[in-house]
Formats: sequence, structure tokens, C-alpha cells
Amino acid sequence: MTSDWIRLERSTRQPLSRVAKGLLVLEVLLSVGALGGGLVLMIAPRGEIMPLPLAALAGSPFDTYFVPGLILFTIIGLGPLVAAVLTWARHPVAPFLAVVVGAGLLIWVAVEVAIIGYSNEPPLQAIYALLGVAILTLAVRWLLHVGLPSAIGARATPS
Repeated sequence: MTSDWIRLERSTRQPLSRVAKGLLVLEVLLSVGALGGGLVLMIAPRGEIMPLPLAALAGSPFDTYFVPGLILFTIIGLGPLVAAVLTWARHPVAPFLAVVVGAGLLIWVAVEVAIIGYSNEPPLQAIYALLGVAILTLAVRWLLHVGLPSAIGARATPS
């Protein structure tokens, strides 16, 4: 009986829109990169694996890259993964969470540049800033299309 209900649930679900599919891909891409980068920074917080000089943290509240790695892993890594899962599940709050993910990534990059400065070798800050702009742009478009999620007010199904 449960498997019949699951089949019925899958067959009655609305397909994801192109915007939602695009966000799903971008959120997973961001998540994979941030989980990997955050894990490396936590495992080797003095730059033993990822060649980052500790001198870059001068003037910041951090002595090593462990705490930035932890933030990268949890907030920038797990956050988009949760948003992607909720997008896949067509949860009404998914468009709003996508806006939070895009804005959060842009804030992360801005704070990083303010603390350690801009580096274009490799241009990861620019790439992730563009990814943040892309996520935020698609997310706002999706949110305006479906309206506010039920977690904030109206009861709507994202498409």
C-alpha cells in the first residue's frame, strides 16, 4: 500500500520549472565545492593541503583556517544542499531558501575579500561571486513567480 501511495505521489507532482532545475544544479554545484573546501580547511587548517598562507589571516579574528572551513562546510556547503533537497521535493519554502543561499554566498565572498583581500590566482572569489549572482537572480525570479512560501504566509506549491 505504501508503494502505491509513493507512485501516486510521484505521478501527481508538478514537474520542476526550468528555473527550479537551474537552481537545483547551481545549489548542488555550490554545495559540493563548499563541502570539499571546508573539509580540507578543517583537516589541514594551517594550509597543509590547500596552499593558503596563514599570513592572509592577519587582522582577522582567525589564527588558522579551521573556523572559516567550518563555516564554509556548514553554512555554504550544507545550506545549499538542504535548499536543493527541498527544491527537489517541491517544498513551498524552496524559492525563499534559494534567495537566502544566493545572498549568503555573496555575503561570504564580500566578507572574505574584506578580510583577506581579493585573489585572482585562481579566481575563485570572482567565480563564486558570479555563482552567487546567478543563484540570487534565478531565486528572485522563482520567488516572484510562485509568491511567498507557506512558511511565511500563502500556501503555494513551487514549480
